[in-house]
Amino acid sequence: MKKLFTLSMLFVATSLFAQEEVTEKKLSITGSIDAYYRANLNAPNDLENWTAPGSSFANLPGFALGMANVVMSYEGEKTGFVADLVFGPRGTDAIFASPMYSATGNIINQLYAYWNVSESVTLTMGNFNTFLGYEVISPTANFNYSTSYLFSYGPFSHTGIKADIALSEDFSLMLGVFNDTDLTEFNPTGDYAFGAQLGYAGQYLNFLLDPSFTEIDFTGGFDLSDDFFLGINAAYLSLEDDGGGFSGVALYPQLATSETFTIGLRGEYFVEDGAFGAIGSGVEDTSVFAATLTGSFAIDNLTIKPELRLDSASDDSFLDNDLATSKSLSSFVLAAIYSF
Repeated sequence: MKKLFTLSMLFVATSLFAQEEVTEKKLSITGSIDAYYRANLNAPNDLENWTAPGSSFANLPGFALGMANVVMSYEGEKTGFVADLVFGPRGTDAIFASPMYSATGNIINQLYAYWNVSESVTLTMGNFNTFLGYEVISPTANFNYSTSYLFSYGPFSHTGIKADIALSEDFSLMLGVFNDTDLTEFNPTGDYAFGAQLGYAGQYLNFLLDPSFTEIDFTGGFDLSDDFFLGINAAYLSLEDDGGGFSGVALYPQLATSETFTIGLRGEYFVEDGAFGAIGSGVEDTSVFAATLTGSFAIDNLTIKPELRLDSASDDSFLDNDLATSKSLSSFVLAAIYSF
């Protein structure tokens, strides 16, 4: 009788365990929050005379907020979804074209579903961040806290459908059809964009044909040693009807000096074609060299990033402490980023 009871309990326990395995939920919630302090070193810091680089994010004076980012995702055997929500100034700047229709459209950073059709093909439909460029919207995935001009004036997000295809262990291909760039809630124009990406061993050649511009972009990087990494981004964008554009290149050398500290530099050269307006000089064909030195100190899930940045333009694009126009701007940022 005792043996029968023991076997019965073992059967019940095994059944419950198997049921838990079958019904185990795969919903996950991740995200981050970030805040920062920013000060110009050779220019005013009050809002009335405020001056900052022409790139996106981390440009507000004094102590400022970045964003709260909450990402809900569900991964099934063949299908899943991602709902990526943002709150705060960085999120507002990233979803600058919304709300278009929904009153809450400006908190949706990404919202898409996907289907793993096979081991080598995945179809994705909805709103997703761009495939172009080295940097992204979330500060957790960028080494530098401030962003580059190349990132800031390329696309941020697309709404449409795309196919990711693994051609081999090293080669990948992405093909997609989207609304006009950054029009994420619906299509108000009736026009569509076409995107493609060819990847090889972590290096990516990207192409976007939008109704209003064309962009070609290369993004990649190399581990030169166990502690030293070099990232690369180069891009060319041309507006329709000879409306100008830009081109540029950025290098991202990063050296890990310990398990908790890494130092890195972003050196970027960015030049406008015509009066594109990114740098802020008001002069055609202005160029800028921006050097950003960033330290990254990790404490569990918290990352602290002190940063020095120097923007040097070919034409007057900033203000100095005497409120005179200047070709250069130096600034300091201290950021705190917590991921969960």
